[in-house]
Parts: sequence; structure tokens; C-alpha cells
Amino acid sequence: MSRGEMSLAEVQCHLDKEGASNLVIDLIMNASSDRVFHESILLAIALLEGGNTTIQHSFFCRLTEDKKSEKFFKVFYDRMKVAQQEIKATVTVNTSDLGNKKKDDEVDRDAPSRKKAKEPATQITEEVRDQLLEASAATRKAFTTFRREADPDDHYPSAEGAQATADKTKDDLEMSAVITIMQPILRFLQLLCENHNRDLQNFLRCQNNKTNYNLVCETLQFLDCICGSTTGGLGLLGLYINEKNVALINQTLESLTEYCQGPCHENQNCIATHESNGIDIITALILNDINPLGKKRMDLVLELKNNASKLLLAIMESRHDSENAERILYNMRPKELVEVIKKAYMQGEVEFEDGENGEDGAASPRNVGHNIYILAHQLARHNKELQTMLKPGGQVEGDEALEFYAKHTAQIEIVRLDRTMEQIVFPVPSICEFLTKESKLRIYYTTERDEQGSKINDFFLRSEDLFNEMNWQKKLRAQPVLYWCARNMSFWSSISFNLAVLMNLLVAFFYPFKGVRGGTLEPHWSGLLWTAMLISLAIVIALPKPHGIRALIASTILRLIFSVGLQPTLFLLGAFNVCNKIIFLMSFVGNCGTFTRGYRAMVLDVEFLYHLLYLLICAMGLFVHEFFYSLLLFDLVYREETLLNVIKSVTRNGRSIILTAVLALILVYLFSIVGYLFFKDDFILEVDRLPNETALPEASESLASEFLYSDVCRVETGENCSSPAPKEERIPAEETEQDKERTCETLLMCIVTVLSHGLRSGGGVGDVLRKPSKEEPLFAARVIYDLLFFFMVIIIVLNLIFGVIIDTFADLRSEKQKKEEILKTTCFICGLERDKFDNKTVTFEEHIKEEHNMWHYLCFIVLVKVKDSTEYTGPESYVAEMIKERNLDWFPRMRAMSLVSSDSEGEQNELRSLQEKLESTMKLVTNLSGQLSELKDQPSDRPAPRPTYLNPASWDKP
Repeated sequence: MSRGEMSLAEVQCHLDKEGASNLVIDLIMNASSDRVFHESILLAIALLEGGNTTIQHSFFCRLTEDKKSEKFFKVFYDRMKVAQQEIKATVTVNTSDLGNKKKDDEVDRDAPSRKKAKEPATQITEEVRDQLLEASAATRKAFTTFRREADPDDHYPSAEGAQATADKTKDDLEMSAVITIMQPILRFLQLLCENHNRDLQNFLRCQNNKTNYNLVCETLQFLDCICGSTTGGLGLLGLYINEKNVALINQTLESLTEYCQGPCHENQNCIATHESNGIDIITALILNDINPLGKKRMDLVLELKNNASKLLLAIMESRHDSENAERILYNMRPKELVEVIKKAYMQGEVEFEDGENGEDGAASPRNVGHNIYILAHQLARHNKELQTMLKPGGQVEGDEALEFYAKHTAQIEIVRLDRTMEQIVFPVPSICEFLTKESKLRIYYTTERDEQGSKINDFFLRSEDLFNEMNWQKKLRAQPVLYWCARNMSFWSSISFNLAVLMNLLVAFFYPFKGVRGGTLEPHWSGLLWTAMLISLAIVIALPKPHGIRALIASTILRLIFSVGLQPTLFLLGAFNVCNKIIFLMSFVGNCGTFTRGYRAMVLDVEFLYHLLYLLICAMGLFVHEFFYSLLLFDLVYREETLLNVIKSVTRNGRSIILTAVLALILVYLFSIVGYLFFKDDFILEVDRLPNETALPEASESLASEFLYSDVCRVETGENCSSPAPKEERIPAEETEQDKERTCETLLMCIVTVLSHGLRSGGGVGDVLRKPSKEEPLFAARVIYDLLFFFMVIIIVLNLIFGVIIDTFADLRSEKQKKEEILKTTCFICGLERDKFDNKTVTFEEHIKEEHNMWHYLCFIVLVKVKDSTEYTGPESYVAEMIKERNLDWFPRMRAMSLVSSDSEGEQNELRSLQEKLESTMKLVTNLSGQLSELKDQPSDRPAPRPTYLNPASWDKP
């Protein structure tokens, strides 16, 4: 396979088999120069791009098996330390816009102690600013010279550009190679943990070596340093963040986010409890404006805020306690957070009005505001003040932002592999807005229910079709004509049905049309029709109501009938109906996207074929004969569910009905044989012949008639039935009004007679046969024959068929009632009933609307489909894997977090206290073990210490 035919993952795995991963590790540990080290990191990034789990496993196995992890991670640890020292030594403050600031009083309160002699920013002159820049450049130049002398092989950028301080060139903000190398290093560490690799996430924190290098804490310390906090500049982020280092800060935030997601609770705690100002820095990135960078490059500031909000969400991801959330809330003012959300929304509204394509970007103002809103939503669980402020009141300025984000934010509950439940809050994908109301109603009422009352099995299977329908509806918006037709599909359907009823009324009353002509109205009736038309037209123009429109249509049709004639009017109505049905078919295809699913799906779509047949019948009624319009009335069955159930009562158990009918035919056949053998003379039926016609078939009649009636003879004339009389000797039909015929001369005629007359007579075949005398020898046999036919065929078999139909209709009606009852009283997702939520904090209505909203689950499935897999959070990765395996265990079944929250909180507090006691006990045991080992290491010439017996009861005391 050539390189062009291989995917990126295949190329990566091929290089790994050839030893690329081992080469990268050796080069990183033994790099002789910065150039080699830099290229090695870039090669490692290329191997891990996309989160290749095979390459991650190779790195992990090599580092653990060869026990080289200590040396490997020491390289990165040292690089991070050197970069932090470089930042502290060469930090440059962006003073270009300090003279224009108006609110420096608040800045001065947090100013660094080393700048306390500086005058207020509003008094800084050009001379002072130039001196500051010159001093900073000189410091950088000196430090770079020292580094070059210490290591001549390293390639450091010269500081000559810093001499032009008077011009304030961009070289003042350039970072040295020691700092810039951190960006690929952090990208490499991020890719090691990509796709939430739990082993490598923990490995970055602890290598279980003699000397462990905690790169998670070191990355946080680097963020703290580059944002100026370690120099005392917390709150002055705008002075330390510029266009040159903002990409590095973003990479640091992304790496820290990847360390935590999954979730990796140990790394979350490591970041949240670190002694640096890391959490405060991340919070400040969200709340502050970060000027002057924000005035020039707002897109970079938005990206910073976006990554910072994702990091805070990652620190709180999948946690059942409130410790990390409380640490984040410690220095966060809820009012400022809400103001940031509103401000981002307003910025997005301005961009949208200006025609900028900001809504589709990942870091567009509204998307960033949405992420911060989700962060606030998560924090609001632990802060009542924030919870209150997030509720839109509708009167305060900016509440439309909260309403917008609340409308486009959803939450669901999922079940993890350890059977614990977790709540997820996520932004609703924009494509979900294209799901039609008709599709929602169809899914809601037709989804099959399982034994637990839940409908998720069928609902999950239909989610793929719904997603395809959303994509089609999105494309449909780009075609205005087709979209307008599709939007009014129910209107076109109503017009078709009303036209069908009207045309059938005209055909029923006036067919044949020979005597019906137009123009026969008297003048006063004609004037009355014109007046009715004008009045109805005025009503429609003034008040466009349905009744006025119907009156206008009726008066117009009457006017047409008496002006141009009935047949031309009927032709016009038929032509209009054909055109309307074509528009309806366009609407149907527009809503469902029938043609996009392929010809096979189109042929198998029963609903599409039904409407196509309807159009064909309309055309046949227009061009062939008016009687075809009568078939259009069956559309009432399609429109009304009650009539559809009537049809289903016959078709649902069609096999049972057919088998029962076959049993009836077998019995009829047996009774026909008995009648032919023993009661042939009793099968004498009265017939009514048509005048001027013979009872027997002529030569021109069909062969079947000749076969059926060839042996039929008349008994009243006393002729010999064995030889038929010549045709010229037959008595004409007009000579007698009533005549009798033998109908059992052949077995086939016996079967036809018993089947036709026996089943249609209330008492069976005995009602139409000859009444025998009690003196006849076969009288008793006739009685038994008649009674058996009555009981076996009429009473038992026919009533079995009727019973099946009636029972099926009753079942359908009860199923409909039960389905309506279930929809009202049972949760669609979990199957819990309404009474489970009685006397609980959450009502059943709140539960199905907020906690287990079926459409929120569909939106989450769509989110997993449309989102980049490398951007997944921990829960999203878990659900994506379950969807790939078509596993539904992540849906809550007969469970809800609101029903067990109170019990779980008590258990959680108890477990937390037990864990604290266990930790204190383990610390005591560790201390005692250390003391014991020290005693063992003492010289043997000293007298042995007196043994001390520890009291286990004292272990609880730290």
C-alpha cells in the first residue's frame, strides 16, 4: 500500500512498528542540542496526532518496562523550571496603552511590590516609558549573553533587536527559545493524555520512581508564572498577556484540561489544591477584559476565555462532591460571572448583525458565552446566589442572554459502568433546531414500549433516521420554494380531501351529465350568486378566517357550474386537484427527504407509494372517467385513526381469520358431498328469470356458465332430466313467472349452492332446501343434516370469525387508551411512573421536562455525532463508545438522581468521614513504620531499646 492510500493512523502505526517511538524517547533523553530536542518533540507530536492509542501504549510500555521514565520526565521537568526562571528574569510589561487607561486606581492596589515606587499610570511620560522598555531590553540582552556563553551550542535569538527601544518594535515582546520550546512540549504532553488515557494521565503526575516529577503541578506553575502571578501581578493579566505569548497560554490551558478530563480525579485534586495561584489565574482569565490585547485581537481573548472555562469544567467533571467547585467559587464573584456571560452574548449579537460568520466559529462570542454559562450552571449547584442570578426575570437588562442560553442548554442523566449516575449539562447543537414538529409527534406516539415502560430501545434505533432528517431539513432551508411547500404540507392535504368530497358530491347528484347545462339560472338567482361571491370575498380580505374562505370557494364553484356548465367545472376541479397533489408530493419529499435515501428506500416507503397512487387516481378521474374519484374517499381512512383501527381489526389477525374461513370452506365441502349423495332431490330452488331470455346459456355464453348449468333441468314439466330437451322445445321464460331448478345435479353445483345460500341464510342451508314430509324415510337424516350445518357453520365458525374481528378491535381500543395513559403517567426514558415522584422535591412534570427530557437525549446523541472526537469530554467519550457498540446501558432505567439524592448525600458524607479516618490512620502507621526502620538501622553495639507496645486504640489519634 502506497503512502497516499494510507490513513494518518496507519502511517503512525507503521512508523511505530519500525521503532519510531523508541527513537523519539532516546532522542529526547539524550538530545545534544535544542535543535535536536525540538525536532524530536515535533516527531513525537506527529506520531501522537489525533490521539493514537497504539502510539500512547507504546510510549507507556517503553517508559515503564525500561525504567527510563525518571530520566525522561526529568528532561521536561528541567525545561519547565528553566522556562519559569527565564520568564521571571525577562518579563516585559505591555505599557503601550497604559497612558490611555482610566481606571488604574484598582490596578494600583494589586500592583507588584517591586513597582511600588512607580507613579500612577496616568502620569507616565514618554521618557519614563522609554526608560522602562530600555531597562527591560537590557536585562534580556544580558541574560541571553550569559546563556550563550554557558552553552555555545544552543541556538538563542540575539538581543540586537532590543536595542531599538525608541521605536518600540515587536522584538520587545519576543520570547526566547527556552520559553517558546514549551509550546510543543505542552502539546506533546496533551497528546499523551488525548482520548482520556487514564494510565498516562496518572503517569504524568506520579511515575512510582525514587524521584517523581509531577508535570501536572509543574504545568500549572508554568501557567501561574507566564501570566505574571509569581511576580506579584495577579489581576494585571493584560500587562503580561500579548500576541506573542497568548498561543502558549492557550496551549497550557488545553494541556491542563486534557490532564483532568476522563475524569482523572487525582489530577483534578492536584490542580485544585496546588499552592500556586493557578485557580485564581484561570478565574481571572474568564472575568477580566485582558486589555490592551482585547482592543486589538478580541478573537485571541475569546479563545483564552473559552479554554479557561473548559479547564474549570474539567476540574469539576464527573465529581459527586463540591470541594473543587467551592475552591473555584472562593475568589469568584457571581455577579461578575453573569456580566461576562451577558457581555459575550451582546458581542455575538453585534457580530451577527454585521454579517460576520462568528456564529459558526468555535471561539465566537456566543459560543464562548455559552461555555461560560454552562460553567456558571455547574457552579450554581453549590452557590444559591449564582443560582438566583442565572434565572432570567425578563425585566433586567441582559436577561435575553440568559434566556437564549437557557433555551439552548440541555441536561441529561447517564449511568456509568460502575452503575453510578451522573448529570451532564451540554449546549444543544444548532442542527437540532431543524427537527420538525411532525417528526416529534410521530416518534412520541409510535415508539414501541418495552417491559419496563421505557421506549429507549426503539427511540435509539430511530435516532439515526432523525439525524439524517435534521441534515436534510438544514439543506431544505437553502431551497425557498421547496421549503415553503414542505412547511404547508397539512394544508395541501386538507385541500385534496375537500376537493375529493366536493367532486364526488357533484358526480353523485348530477351524473349522467346529459341533462345538466349551464346558463339556466334566472336573473335574480344569478345576481344572488354574484352578491354572495362579493360578500365572501370582502370577508376574506377583511378577516381571513377559514369559514370565510370556504364560503368564497362554495359560491365561486356554484357560479362556475351555472356559467360554464357542470362538466367543465368538474374538469377544472380535477385539474386543480392533480396540481395540488403534485405540490403535496413535493412537500412530502421535502419534509422526509425521500429521494436522498435511495431508490430502494423510496420503493419500500409505503406512505410515499400511497400518495403516488392517490395522484394516479386523480389523473385517471380527470382523463379516464369521473367514477375514479370515488376511490379518493378512502383517504378518510388514512386521515382518521379510528377508521384505521377498524381496518386493522381485520388485517391485524388476518391469519386467524383466513384459517377460520378455510375451516368453513372445508365444512361446506363436506356438507356438499353429503347433500349430493343423500339429498340431491331436496336441492330445488325457486328462480326468477329475466323476461325474453332463456334460463339456459346460449352458444355465445361462456364456457364456465355452460359447465355450471348444463345439467340443470325443470321438474315441474315432468321431463326426463337425464337427457336435455332440444332448444326449440324449451318453454319461454315469459310463460311462467316463477320456476324451479335442481341445483345439485353435479358436486360443483352442490358446493356453490351450499356456500352461497347456506352461509347467507340465518338458519343455514336448510332454509332454502325442499321441506321434506315426516313420512319420508330420510326425514330424520335431513333434520340432523340441517341442524349440524346450523350449529357447526353458522353458529360456531362464522361467530369465530366475527369474534376475532370484534376482539381485535377491542384490543386496539384498549391499547390506544393504555398508550395514552402511559404517555401521561410514565417517563419516556426511565419508565418510572408518576406516583414515584409524589412527596418528592421534583415533580413528575419537572422530571420529564428537565431531568429526563427525551429530546435532550436525542440532542446529546447528535452532539456526539457532530463533535470532533478529540474535543470530547469524559462523559462524551463514554457515551460515544457506548453508541458505537449499540449499548444502551448508559440510559437510566427505573432510576432518577432526584429520587436517591437525599439518601446518597447521607451515604457520601459517611463515606467521606470514614475515608478521612482511614487516611489519618495510614499516616500514623507510616510514621511508626519509619521510626521502626530507623531503630533497626542503628549500630548494633548500642543497647537495644526497650520494646514499646502500641495500643491500637490510639491509632485514631493523629
